[in-house]
Amino acid sequence: MSARVGILAGGTWIVDRLKVIDTYPHEEALANILAESVGNGGSPFNLLVDLAKLGASFPLAGVGLIGADAEGDWIVGRCRAHGIDTRQVRVQPGVSTSYTDVMTVRATGRRTFFHQRGANAWLDDTDFDFAASLARHFHLGYLLLLDRLDQADAAFGTVAARTLARAQAAGCTTSIDVVSEDSQRFTQVVWPALPYVDYCFLNDFELERISGLRLRGEMGLDLRAVHAAAERLLGAGVRAWVVVHFPEGAAALGREGRFHLRGSLRVPPRQIVSTVGAGDAFAAGLLLALHDGAPMETALQYGVCVAASCLQGAGASDGIGTLQECLGLKGRFEVRCLDGPMRSTS
Repeated sequence: MSARVGILAGGTWIVDRLKVIDTYPHEEALANILAESVGNGGSPFNLLVDLAKLGASFPLAGVGLIGADAEGDWIVGRCRAHGIDTRQVRVQPGVSTSYTDVMTVRATGRRTFFHQRGANAWLDDTDFDFAASLARHFHLGYLLLLDRLDQADAAFGTVAARTLARAQAAGCTTSIDVVSEDSQRFTQVVWPALPYVDYCFLNDFELERISGLRLRGEMGLDLRAVHAAAERLLGAGVRAWVVVHFPEGAAALGREGRFHLRGSLRVPPRQIVSTVGAGDAFAAGLLLALHDGAPMETALQYGVCVAASCLQGAGASDGIGTLQECLGLKGRFEVRCLDGPMRSTS
């Protein structure tokens, strides 16, 4: 393991077509586009660009499929500009590069996604060559948005579980992220992967769907319920940590029973441009710390600071600064206090 270094990230590679609008309209009504741009999208693309911008000192590489089109060329060019190895980002003949139209309401920063699956729908276990990589860590996302990897597998439960098992057999630690799909597929698709996951990254909505526990009530987020839901996932096989992020902050429960909380930074509403990519930014901060052997308390601090930085840009990575710039936000913005039945051990 000591000879391995770097992060390999695979899954959805997306071009985000970003539009800031004045209001989200009802059907057959009109909204005005106030600004528009193009940015990186998808779990591995966002994560790797964020890590590069943070100043990661270790190798970064991607796995995925794109189309033979201008959008695919743009993805490869952006990766090369950030020093990301794209040798396993391959062209899938006859299909287009995946894209998402992201509609962000200026006044609230809330976003809505219209997604074209494109080449990502063809990504399969055979596209991952772990023998060609010396990465220390492998990240896969987003489950529920990868048609072939989400399919059933007789031996492992899902194809994605097989891929994660292969990564671990090659010597990698692993992590996953999922998409916040409004469906009942979470148990079917995500649950089989958990025994092959070291770090499971989720938001509160996703943790609710996977665990079957309600995390919010009349008094807001129930931290005891968060703890219980994370315990269920550890019981299902997650090997090291279940990490959940939410607007109020983040929590992590480890296999040895350690439970850590970290409040988010109170970024003033006028400085929040968009929430696009905040979850991936949080994951990038954590993996930057964990790759270099930092404790989970430090990793959560990195995560909430990088997420706060992300909020100040229109695209998924536009607001990300260097690690020191992100950590410096602690001195500018108030840190939320997470009060409740479970208190921070950090």
